[in-house]
Amino acid sequence: MNMRTRVIIKKLSNPRVRRRLKIGLSVYGGVIVIGLMFKLVYDIGYFNAQSLKNDKNAELPTTNPVLTMESAQRIVSGALKEDPTNPKTIVGQIIDNNQKLSIIIIENNKLKKIAWIIDMRLFFTGDLFNNEGYNLTEGIEHQHNINRSDH
Repeated sequence: MNMRTRVIIKKLSNPRVRRRLKIGLSVYGGVIVIGLMFKLVYDIGYFNAQSLKNDKNAELPTTNPVLTMESAQRIVSGALKEDPTNPKTIVGQIIDNNQKLSIIIIENNKLKKIAWIIDMRLFFTGDLFNNEGYNLTEGIEHQHNINRSDH
């Protein structure tokens, strides 16, 4: 054996050095175990979050919903609290079928009006203005020859 090896073995045989070495290695091992546990917990949480995100994305419709006459009639009847099987207000025509803002013509007692459906669920009648102040409802009524009831 060489001289350095003997010196190291002699120092390691000292009980005080052994105890310090055991404490140091135990602390070092504990830090490694705690680090691995944190990494494992983080990975599990990350993958759970990703799977929830993927599940929510899977629930979203893959195509943009299209407003049909039947769905427009359901929205109008629900908003006006009319009987859906025998509504008083009838959807006559869908003018612009846009996912965010759809324009429809409704008829009640032979009186036609322009109505708006927002985000495929909110219904309202009345004037809608663009950012320049132009009355969109009036323009569409003029375009489709609909007389305003309030004049």
